Amino acid sequence: MAEAATPARAEAAAARLPPLVVAAERIAATVMQGVHGRRRSGHGDAFWQFRPYTAGDAASSVDWRQSAKADRLFVRETEWEAAQTVLLWRDPSASMQWRSGRDLETKADRADLLLLALASLLLRGGERVRLVQGDRRAFMGRAALPALAMALLRGKAEEQPDLSVPRHARLVMIGDFLQPIPEIQAALSSFAARPVRGQMLQVMDPAEETLPYAGRIRFDGLEGEAPLLIPRVETIRPLYAERLAAHRAGIATMARAAGWGFSTHRTDHPPHAALLALWLALAPQ
Repeated sequence: MAEAATPARAEAAAARLPPLVVAAERIAATVMQGVHGRRRSGHGDAFWQFRPYTAGDAASSVDWRQSAKADRLFVRETEWEAAQTVLLWRDPSASMQWRSGRDLETKADRADLLLLALASLLLRGGERVRLVQGDRRAFMGRAALPALAMALLRGKAEEQPDLSVPRHARLVMIGDFLQPIPEIQAALSSFAARPVRGQMLQVMDPAEETLPYAGRIRFDGLEGEAPLLIPRVETIRPLYAERLAAHRAGIATMARAAGWGFSTHRTDHPPHAALLALWLALAPQ
Protein backbone atom coordinates (compact mmCIF):
# COMPACT_ATOMS: atom_id res chain seq x y z
CA MET A 1 0.00 0.00 0.00
CA ALA A 2 2.85 2.41 0.80
CA GLU A 3 4.36 2.02 -2.68
CA ALA A 4 1.01 2.69 -4.35
CA ALA A 5 0.39 5.74 -2.21
CA THR A 6 3.66 7.42 -3.15
CA PRO A 7 2.86 7.99 -6.87
CA ALA A 8 -0.65 9.14 -5.93
CA ARG A 9 0.79 11.67 -3.49
CA ALA A 10 3.23 12.90 -6.11
CA GLU A 11 0.44 13.30 -8.68
CA ALA A 12 -1.69 15.27 -6.24
CA ALA A 13 1.25 17.52 -5.44
CA ALA A 14 2.00 18.11 -9.12
CA ALA A 15 -1.64 19.01 -9.85
CA ARG A 16 -1.66 21.54 -7.05
CA LEU A 17 1.71 23.07 -7.89
CA PRO A 18 1.01 25.67 -10.64
CA PRO A 19 -1.90 27.51 -8.95
CA LEU A 20 -0.12 27.42 -5.60
CA VAL A 21 3.04 28.98 -7.05
CA VAL A 22 1.02 31.61 -8.89
CA ALA A 23 -0.90 32.50 -5.73
CA ALA A 24 2.31 32.69 -3.69
CA GLU A 25 3.96 34.95 -6.27
CA ARG A 26 0.91 37.22 -6.37
CA ILE A 27 0.84 37.66 -2.60
CA ALA A 28 4.60 38.20 -2.49
CA ALA A 29 4.34 40.90 -5.18
CA THR A 30 1.61 42.68 -3.20
CA VAL A 31 3.70 42.69 -0.04
CA MET A 32 6.83 43.75 -1.94
CA GLN A 33 5.08 46.92 -3.10
CA GLY A 34 4.64 48.05 0.49
CA VAL A 35 8.19 47.57 1.78
CA HIS A 36 11.56 49.02 0.87
CA GLY A 37 13.57 45.83 0.56
CA ARG A 38 16.24 44.44 2.87
CA ARG A 39 19.27 46.64 2.10
CA ARG A 40 21.83 47.31 4.79
CA SER A 41 25.45 48.35 4.97
CA GLY A 42 28.11 45.67 5.24
CA HIS A 43 30.89 43.87 3.38
CA GLY A 44 30.17 44.02 -0.32
CA ASP A 45 31.14 45.66 -3.57
CA ALA A 46 27.98 47.61 -4.44
CA PHE A 47 27.94 51.27 -3.35
CA TRP A 48 25.11 52.12 -0.98
CA GLN A 49 25.60 55.59 0.50
CA PHE A 50 27.96 58.19 1.96
CA ARG A 51 27.60 59.07 5.63
CA PRO A 52 29.51 61.41 7.95
CA TYR A 53 32.59 59.98 9.64
CA THR A 54 32.11 59.10 13.33
CA ALA A 55 34.56 58.20 16.07
CA GLY A 56 35.54 54.56 15.77
CA ASP A 57 35.34 54.35 11.97
CA ALA A 58 38.47 52.96 10.35
CA ALA A 59 40.57 55.50 8.47
CA SER A 60 40.53 53.19 5.46
CA SER A 61 36.75 53.60 5.22
CA VAL A 62 37.00 57.35 4.59
CA ASP A 63 36.21 58.40 1.02
CA TRP A 64 38.73 61.18 0.52
CA ARG A 65 37.35 62.32 -2.81
CA GLN A 66 33.88 62.87 -1.38
CA SER A 67 35.35 64.42 1.78
CA ALA A 68 37.35 66.91 -0.31
CA LYS A 69 34.08 68.36 -1.62
CA ALA A 70 33.01 69.43 1.86
CA ASP A 71 34.50 70.55 5.15
CA ARG A 72 33.98 67.19 6.88
CA LEU A 73 34.93 63.55 6.43
CA PHE A 74 32.60 61.06 4.77
CA VAL A 75 32.60 57.26 4.90
CA ARG A 76 31.66 55.23 1.83
CA GLU A 77 29.29 52.39 2.72
CA THR A 78 28.71 49.34 0.58
CA GLU A 79 25.64 47.14 0.60
CA TRP A 80 25.64 43.85 2.47
CA GLU A 81 25.91 41.12 -0.14
CA ALA A 82 26.41 37.99 1.92
CA ALA A 83 23.50 35.69 1.03
CA GLN A 84 21.76 34.46 4.14
CA THR A 85 20.28 30.99 4.43
CA VAL A 86 16.68 30.92 5.60
CA LEU A 87 15.38 27.53 6.70
CA LEU A 88 11.67 26.84 6.26
CA TRP A 89 9.53 24.27 8.08
CA ARG A 90 5.84 23.51 7.85
CA ASP A 91 4.18 21.20 10.36
CA PRO A 92 3.49 17.92 8.47
CA SER A 93 1.19 16.45 11.13
CA ALA A 94 -2.35 15.28 10.36
CA SER A 95 -3.98 18.03 12.42
CA MET A 96 -2.84 20.55 9.79
CA GLN A 97 -5.16 18.93 7.22
CA TRP A 98 -8.29 20.12 9.05
CA ARG A 99 -10.74 22.87 8.18
CA SER A 100 -14.08 23.74 9.73
CA GLY A 101 -15.85 24.69 6.50
CA ARG A 102 -15.65 24.09 2.77
CA ASP A 103 -15.12 27.80 2.15
CA LEU A 104 -11.88 27.73 4.12
CA GLU A 105 -8.41 26.43 3.32
CA THR A 106 -6.96 23.68 5.45
CA LYS A 107 -4.28 24.86 7.83
CA ALA A 108 -1.72 22.97 5.73
CA ASP A 109 -2.81 24.73 2.54
CA ARG A 110 -2.54 28.15 4.16
CA ALA A 111 0.83 27.28 5.69
CA ASP A 112 2.14 26.15 2.30
CA LEU A 113 0.92 29.37 0.69
CA LEU A 114 2.58 31.56 3.32
CA LEU A 115 5.79 29.57 3.26
CA LEU A 116 6.11 29.76 -0.53
CA ALA A 117 5.16 33.46 -0.65
CA LEU A 118 7.86 34.13 1.93
CA ALA A 119 10.29 32.03 -0.11
CA SER A 120 9.43 34.12 -3.16
CA LEU A 121 10.34 37.31 -1.31
CA LEU A 122 13.56 35.77 -0.01
CA LEU A 123 14.62 34.45 -3.40
CA ARG A 124 13.94 37.83 -4.98
CA GLY A 125 16.19 39.36 -2.36
CA GLY A 126 19.08 37.06 -3.21
CA GLU A 127 18.78 34.85 -0.13
CA ARG A 128 19.29 31.08 -0.02
CA VAL A 129 16.23 29.05 0.99
CA ARG A 130 16.29 25.51 2.31
CA LEU A 131 13.67 23.16 3.70
CA VAL A 132 14.25 21.63 7.12
CA GLN A 133 12.33 18.48 6.20
CA GLY A 134 12.62 16.55 2.94
CA ASP A 135 14.76 17.97 0.13
CA ARG A 136 18.06 19.24 1.57
CA ARG A 137 19.08 21.41 -1.40
CA ALA A 138 19.65 25.13 -1.02
CA PHE A 139 17.50 27.05 -3.51
CA MET A 140 18.56 30.40 -4.98
CA GLY A 141 17.05 32.76 -7.57
CA ARG A 142 13.43 33.45 -8.46
CA ALA A 143 13.39 30.59 -10.98
CA ALA A 144 13.89 28.12 -8.12
CA LEU A 145 10.43 28.68 -6.59
CA PRO A 146 8.57 25.93 -8.55
CA ALA A 147 11.24 23.37 -7.61
CA LEU A 148 11.04 24.46 -3.98
CA ALA A 149 7.25 24.16 -4.07
CA MET A 150 7.45 20.62 -5.46
CA ALA A 151 9.99 19.65 -2.81
CA LEU A 152 7.68 21.00 -0.11
CA LEU A 153 4.56 19.25 -1.37
CA ARG A 154 6.34 15.93 -1.89
CA GLY A 155 7.71 15.90 1.65
CA LYS A 156 6.62 13.10 3.94
CA ALA A 157 5.54 13.51 7.54
CA GLU A 158 7.69 10.59 8.67
CA GLU A 159 10.93 12.14 7.37
CA GLN A 160 13.26 13.35 10.08
CA PRO A 161 14.06 17.08 10.01
CA ASP A 162 17.57 18.19 9.15
CA LEU A 163 18.84 19.92 12.28
CA SER A 164 22.11 21.11 10.76
CA VAL A 165 22.04 24.90 10.70
CA PRO A 166 24.36 27.00 8.51
CA ARG A 167 26.11 29.99 10.04
CA HIS A 168 23.99 33.17 10.13
CA ALA A 169 20.87 31.17 9.19
CA ARG A 170 17.32 32.07 10.15
CA LEU A 171 14.50 29.58 10.70
CA VAL A 172 10.78 30.02 10.05
CA MET A 173 8.41 27.45 11.56
CA ILE A 174 4.73 27.41 10.52
CA GLY A 175 2.25 25.10 12.21
CA ASP A 176 -0.71 25.00 14.57
CA PHE A 177 1.57 24.35 17.58
CA LEU A 178 -1.21 22.61 19.49
CA GLN A 179 1.12 19.97 20.89
CA PRO A 180 1.82 19.94 24.63
CA ILE A 181 4.15 22.75 25.69
CA PRO A 182 7.03 20.38 26.64
CA GLU A 183 7.09 18.97 23.08
CA ILE A 184 7.23 22.44 21.56
CA GLN A 185 9.93 23.43 24.03
CA ALA A 186 12.04 20.42 23.04
CA ALA A 187 11.77 21.24 19.33
CA LEU A 188 12.55 24.91 19.90
CA SER A 189 15.50 24.14 22.15
CA SER A 190 17.06 21.81 19.56
CA PHE A 191 17.38 24.75 17.18
CA ALA A 192 17.97 27.58 19.65
CA ALA A 193 20.95 25.74 21.15
CA ARG A 194 22.91 25.94 17.88
CA PRO A 195 22.18 28.96 18.04
CA VAL A 196 19.78 30.10 15.34
CA ARG A 197 17.27 32.92 15.44
CA GLY A 198 13.83 32.24 14.13
CA GLN A 199 10.16 33.04 13.81
CA MET A 200 7.17 30.88 14.76
CA LEU A 201 3.81 31.42 13.07
CA GLN A 202 0.78 29.64 14.50
CA VAL A 203 -1.86 28.98 11.83
CA MET A 204 -5.30 28.05 13.13
CA ASP A 205 -8.80 27.53 11.82
CA PRO A 206 -11.30 30.10 13.20
CA ALA A 207 -13.34 27.35 14.84
CA GLU A 208 -10.28 26.34 16.86
CA GLU A 209 -10.19 29.83 18.33
CA THR A 210 -13.87 30.52 18.90
CA LEU A 211 -15.33 27.01 19.46
CA PRO A 212 -18.61 28.12 17.78
CA TYR A 213 -20.49 24.85 18.35
CA ALA A 214 -23.47 24.27 20.58
CA GLY A 215 -25.26 21.25 21.96
CA ARG A 216 -24.03 17.67 22.04
CA ILE A 217 -20.89 17.35 19.92
CA ARG A 218 -18.40 14.51 19.43
CA PHE A 219 -14.87 15.59 18.55
CA ASP A 220 -12.72 13.08 16.66
CA GLY A 221 -8.96 13.53 16.75
CA LEU A 222 -6.85 13.40 13.61
CA GLU A 223 -3.75 11.94 15.22
CA GLY A 224 -5.00 8.87 17.02
CA GLU A 225 -6.67 10.63 19.94
CA ALA A 226 -9.75 9.01 21.46
CA PRO A 227 -13.09 10.64 20.53
CA LEU A 228 -14.37 13.23 23.01
CA LEU A 229 -18.13 13.61 23.55
CA ILE A 230 -19.27 16.86 25.16
CA PRO A 231 -22.99 17.14 26.07
CA ARG A 232 -23.15 20.96 25.91
CA VAL A 233 -20.17 22.51 24.19
CA GLU A 234 -21.24 26.09 24.92
CA THR A 235 -20.70 25.51 28.64
CA ILE A 236 -16.98 24.87 28.20
CA ARG A 237 -16.31 27.76 25.80
CA PRO A 238 -14.93 30.16 28.46
CA LEU A 239 -12.59 27.49 29.86
CA TYR A 240 -11.48 26.57 26.34
CA ALA A 241 -10.65 30.21 25.54
CA GLU A 242 -8.73 30.52 28.80
CA ARG A 243 -6.64 27.42 28.12
CA LEU A 244 -5.92 28.42 24.53
CA ALA A 245 -4.73 31.84 25.70
CA ALA A 246 -2.52 30.19 28.33
CA HIS A 247 -1.09 27.82 25.71
CA ARG A 248 -0.22 30.70 23.41
CA ALA A 249 1.27 32.69 26.25
CA GLY A 250 3.50 29.72 27.06
CA ILE A 251 4.73 29.49 23.47
CA ALA A 252 5.35 33.24 23.32
CA THR A 253 7.36 33.10 26.54
CA MET A 254 9.54 30.27 25.21
CA ALA A 255 10.07 32.10 21.94
CA ARG A 256 11.15 35.32 23.67
CA ALA A 257 13.55 33.42 25.91
CA ALA A 258 15.21 31.94 22.81
CA GLY A 259 15.32 35.30 21.03
CA TRP A 260 12.61 34.24 18.58
CA GLY A 261 9.42 35.88 17.40
CA PHE A 262 5.94 34.37 17.73
CA SER A 263 2.78 35.43 15.91
CA THR A 264 -0.62 33.97 15.03
CA HIS A 265 -2.77 33.78 11.91
CA ARG A 266 -6.29 32.53 11.15
CA THR A 267 -7.22 30.85 7.89
CA ASP A 268 -10.28 33.10 7.48
CA HIS A 269 -8.01 36.18 7.40
CA PRO A 270 -6.09 37.38 4.31
CA PRO A 271 -2.52 36.04 4.24
CA HIS A 272 -0.85 39.38 3.43
CA ALA A 273 -0.54 40.70 6.99
CA ALA A 274 1.01 37.48 8.27
CA LEU A 275 3.46 37.41 5.35
CA LEU A 276 4.47 41.04 5.87
CA ALA A 277 5.08 40.41 9.57
CA LEU A 278 7.34 37.45 8.79
CA TRP A 279 9.20 39.38 6.10
CA LEU A 280 9.87 42.34 8.36
CA ALA A 281 10.89 40.10 11.24
CA LEU A 282 13.53 38.48 9.05
CA ALA A 283 14.92 41.80 7.87
CA PRO A 284 18.57 42.42 8.80
CA GLN A 285 18.99 44.19 12.10
